[in-house]
Amino acid sequence: MESTRKPEHPLLAARSGNLRRRRAANRGMEISAWVAAVLAVGVLALVIASVAVKGIGSISLDFLTKNADPNALGSTGGIGNALVGTGILVGLATLMAVPVGILVAIYTNEFASARSRNTIRYFLDLLNGVPTIVTGIFIFGLLVAGHQQSGFAGSVALAVVMLPLVARSCQEVLALVPETTKEAGLALGASRWRTTVSVVVPTALSGMITGALLAVARALGETAPLLFVSSIFAPTLASDPSQPLPSVPVVIFQFSESPEPAKHDQAWAAALVLIAVVLLISIVARILSARMRRRLGAAR
Repeated sequence: MESTRKPEHPLLAARSGNLRRRRAANRGMEISAWVAAVLAVGVLALVIASVAVKGIGSISLDFLTKNADPNALGSTGGIGNALVGTGILVGLATLMAVPVGILVAIYTNEFASARSRNTIRYFLDLLNGVPTIVTGIFIFGLLVAGHQQSGFAGSVALAVVMLPLVARSCQEVLALVPETTKEAGLALGASRWRTTVSVVVPTALSGMITGALLAVARALGETAPLLFVSSIFAPTLASDPSQPLPSVPVVIFQFSESPEPAKHDQAWAAALVLIAVVLLISIVARILSARMRRRLGAAR
């Protein structure tokens, strides 16, 4: 008995074949994305686990409170002075970079012309791409050559590293503020600057703080600039920015260069402490970022 089924139209057959290929390509890309995500998370987990295994045994109260002395023999000493020095260096850098970065972002987003906005963004991206060792050499020639190393020079170097990160992240956050929110303030008779200060900045404040925190996390781990401008320090607790200040990244480098295995263990322990601090800052930044998204969603 002959089949009464009509042959499929060539155009329909071609469309069906294209649909199957598109579905297969989509499935392949989904699998590739999942594999890439798993690999990225796996590498991060491997790094953290490796540092934790090698460094957890050396962490103690003495390690966190005693002063670092790379030249001392054995496992004596700790990173107490380096923690204090890092706090001072990053704190001063934050005071320099964050206000300037926020003002740059406000100007480019709210007041600058399109040409000026694009030019400033281009130079910020260029500055963000400059290797930090080049920044260190520049600050060395500007503030250290002919003088002595100092914590202030280290803070300036870190501020240069932080500035483009703060400015660009704040620019992106301010761009997310709905135009209707700005127009509402202008419609009430407020000037442009008053609307920016009273409406736009409070709406984007959580996101701007998030950008600042991410820049702080970046500065905490910078070593190259500090090697040029604040690495020759005494093994004592110091808080005077006019003198070289110890820092955790530089201490890690010095401990890792020591021929003593005990110092290598201390380097792993200091690295673990640094990772924990950066992780804590990242968690706070994520919380603020989620709050920012909820606020912008409510504004829309």
